[in-house]
Amino acid sequence: MSQYRAPLRDMKFQMEEVLDFTSHYASFPQGREATPDIVEAILQSAAQFAEDVLAPIDGMGDEIGCKWEDGEVTTPPGFKEAYNEYIANGWTSLSMPVELGGQGLPASLGGFCMEIHATANHAWTMYPGLSMGGIQTIAAHASEELKARFLPRLIEGQWSATMCLTEAHCGSDLGLLRSKALPQDDGSYKISGSKIFISSGEHDLTKNIVHIVLARLPDAPPGIKGISLFIVPKFNVTDSGEVAERNNVHCGSIEHKMGIHGNATCVINFDEAKGYLISPPHKGMSCMFTFINESRMGVAQQALAQIEASHQSALEYARDRVQFRGTVRKDPEAAADPIIVHPDVRRMLFTQKAFGEGGRALSYFLAIQTDRERYSESESEREMAEALLSLMTPIAKGFLSEVCMEATSYGIQVFGGHGYIREWRQEQHFRDARITSIYEGTTGIQGLDLLGRKILSSRGKALEPFVKLVLGFCKQHPENPYAGTLQTQMQKWVELTTELGMKAMKNPDEVNAAAYDYLMFSGYTVLAWTWAQSALVASAALEKKPSEAEADFYQAKLDTARFYFERILPRTLALEVSIRAGVETLPEFSAPL
Repeated sequence: MSQYRAPLRDMKFQMEEVLDFTSHYASFPQGREATPDIVEAILQSAAQFAEDVLAPIDGMGDEIGCKWEDGEVTTPPGFKEAYNEYIANGWTSLSMPVELGGQGLPASLGGFCMEIHATANHAWTMYPGLSMGGIQTIAAHASEELKARFLPRLIEGQWSATMCLTEAHCGSDLGLLRSKALPQDDGSYKISGSKIFISSGEHDLTKNIVHIVLARLPDAPPGIKGISLFIVPKFNVTDSGEVAERNNVHCGSIEHKMGIHGNATCVINFDEAKGYLISPPHKGMSCMFTFINESRMGVAQQALAQIEASHQSALEYARDRVQFRGTVRKDPEAAADPIIVHPDVRRMLFTQKAFGEGGRALSYFLAIQTDRERYSESESEREMAEALLSLMTPIAKGFLSEVCMEATSYGIQVFGGHGYIREWRQEQHFRDARITSIYEGTTGIQGLDLLGRKILSSRGKALEPFVKLVLGFCKQHPENPYAGTLQTQMQKWVELTTELGMKAMKNPDEVNAAAYDYLMFSGYTVLAWTWAQSALVASAALEKKPSEAEADFYQAKLDTARFYFERILPRTLALEVSIRAGVETLPEFSAPL
């Protein structure tokens, strides 16, 4: 069975050679402490913790899972000890502002560490991962008094946070939610209702759990415009930030899921629980998007993590497992060859590599935009970063979560029958990956957000910054072998968008009918840009005659870029056809059940 190793070499390729994070960090005050030697030390420490602590308990977490009894949840063996080590080493405060008790390092650096940890143990990493979104939401929207009361313990990791959105009758239609919030004389609220699918909603890792809850005030208008946002702690908190008596918040059950068994997915019941309003009245959804967008990027990272974990295991197995004889024999005297000599096996491995490394490139590009949005002293730079994040977040979440299912399925296929049984843990990667295209908004919802809410509602202006960026790359590097293809691909994207806008003016259902295919077309196109960049850098590096190991690394980049452009990007040709087919190909079902 393979042992997870953090992909530090590929991470450094993107950070140092493609995107120049050294210059990026030097460009804003919060990044200047992130010198190359500091970054190197932090990533090495993150890798050691992931490899030595988190990876060994991942399989146990899957097999044993969380246990619920009398409203209390016990996490799998080793989870609590790992969490205690995590907070003792300061991982929760790494990217938090100094004035709030954090270490003040860039958000992107914390994200790179989270990627390493999630690849080692997706389920465990969700506990501290969700707290990051809760911290950002409280910091962005709560009063100074509530920030002082809740943020220090959250940043220390002594407490954790959740997002409580949906209810049993709602699904993703949050306008239907019924949870109520009644104002009290002391300025607090009594929150009542039942929330479902609450990841990390109850556990034994922290002394308190701070729920970020959507509910309705008594005078709330119906629908999405009548929702407000509240902090509701598991244990009440004194004015000085100390844990007090138990609040009326209880875990009614945990879900028995397909995957991520080590993370408790809970039903949380609020029975006149004490809470605090953190959004303007009836403006809770806009505030909650701070948490939602943070989580969407986290899910994209989880998808990337599952691809990486599955690929590492499948690649090692393909090099060791012998079956059949290759056309060109590796060892003519052997009865069979390692299966990696067979082209179809390499097709699956290259597909994993193309999605994993291309997805990492996209993730790191967006990490730069997150830093710029939060820290840049230039208003125009902040606005550009915000525009790119707004456009690319649904693509990163939706596209990577879809292709991670394909990639982890290939991981099983490389193993053959051994991939289908638990011993090798390939099937766990597929099961754990499956949720990524569902939570934080299904792929269809991401497509609607991208096409309808972002691009068409702006009359295409939301797409312009990225189109200019990519076309500028093509113009600047005409020698790049993929510049012409990439330029044509961007033109097709713009043409399809224009066509859909015209059709949607006649029938709004055209947006819903095309949303999924449009998002996938967009994702394949965006990854083409990342691979064109990587090929450019790898080609230049090879000209400098590096060592044999480094030459192999760069040649693999060129091989994967070619594979992507010649065998993956052509999928967009079929997507063009299906996008143009329109809503008339989706009639109502007339056949009886």
